[in-house]
Amino acid sequence: MIETLHKVYPDLYGNEYDEKEMDRRFEDLLKRHEELFGKKDAAIFSAAGRTEIAGNHTDHNLGKVIGGTINLDTIGAVSRRSDNKVIINSEGFPVVEVDISDLEPKEAEKNDTAALVRGIAEGFRRRGLTIGGWEANTTTRVLGGSGLSSSAAIEVLIAEIFNNFYNEDVLEPIELAKIGQFAENVYYGKPSGLLDQACCAQGGIVGIDFKDSGNPVLTPLDVDFSSYGYTMIITNTHGSHADLTGEYAAVPPEMREIAAFYGKKNLREVEFSDFLRDMAEIRKKVQNDRALLRAYHFFTENKRVDLMLQELKDGDIDTFLYLVEESGNSSFRFLQNVYPSSSPANQGLSLAIALSEEILRGDGASRVHGGGFAGTIQAYVPDNLIDRYISGMEGLFGKGCTTKIAIRKMPVARIL
Repeated sequence: MIETLHKVYPDLYGNEYDEKEMDRRFEDLLKRHEELFGKKDAAIFSAAGRTEIAGNHTDHNLGKVIGGTINLDTIGAVSRRSDNKVIINSEGFPVVEVDISDLEPKEAEKNDTAALVRGIAEGFRRRGLTIGGWEANTTTRVLGGSGLSSSAAIEVLIAEIFNNFYNEDVLEPIELAKIGQFAENVYYGKPSGLLDQACCAQGGIVGIDFKDSGNPVLTPLDVDFSSYGYTMIITNTHGSHADLTGEYAAVPPEMREIAAFYGKKNLREVEFSDFLRDMAEIRKKVQNDRALLRAYHFFTENKRVDLMLQELKDGDIDTFLYLVEESGNSSFRFLQNVYPSSSPANQGLSLAIALSEEILRGDGASRVHGGGFAGTIQAYVPDNLIDRYISGMEGLFGKGCTTKIAIRKMPVARIL
């Protein structure tokens, strides 16, 4: 078993793992499965978190993004059941038990993992696919509240278990992502887009064009930043997301205010040239300058995604990193999601970006990561500055605030 895992570790974790530590992790997982369920020889599944590389807050208006699956994952030991119960024992969380004989949404399950299980099972049933019972114990290294999409990772993990156990892996990763989104929207009660699930499911770096939201266009890339001498580092500034729901919720509708000027629902349906031509008239009608600035970010960020994909294809890391900085600056100045307008004294992300600039001095790049307003930043740090960068960030935000991440090549999958 261990020898088999050794062969897949590089595709799961890149260069950022300790083989003996990983061996213990998987051995403990299987041992725990036997203790909980009395079964040996469980299957092992893995689903990773994701990092956003470009396309900050554009997907909800049918924009373009670049995401990457990372080397932090949720792993599960899983065995079949002969009935229709799904039981999940996740380390640090209450046990989830769902009878999938009943697939009606339950109001009492809103915002609970049970809703995801039931909704994902229904997603398979609607496709005419087979569902059945299973039991699993899981453990995760996808940091919660860090913009790395720990919830999307568990969604695509659950979907892949149904896919592998009962349907011979008939569904591609993007279809698993769609089922996860369906469960989150309809059963869990969260109106999310498809970005997080798609990136967690796909594996590697992928450009995603959401113009047709039901059938996004994927552009997979094989990129290893370490081969260029850079390591991606996420810094958690430990800012609270409490009371920030309004800040997040304002972004999509403000962009759509501009689309509505043209009788459209989403900004992707509007031409940038028309927006520039009509800016004065829009301003008079909308009476919201921030909405215009956020629309400007949307249009320019979409163009930037195309450029960044091309630079990654061409192997031009210097121009790519320049565009990473441009993307971050656009988020700061135009999208305005680096600190909450309701609490200008709380600017941990701004401080982290400032210190990053001071340490990197133009060699590398940094930007807000994920939804923003609080949480994390992402940096591309040259190898010779890693120790100094980590020391600087941890001196400001506390020991353990930084996490080195690498791009994972493997999609969500059964690995044993």
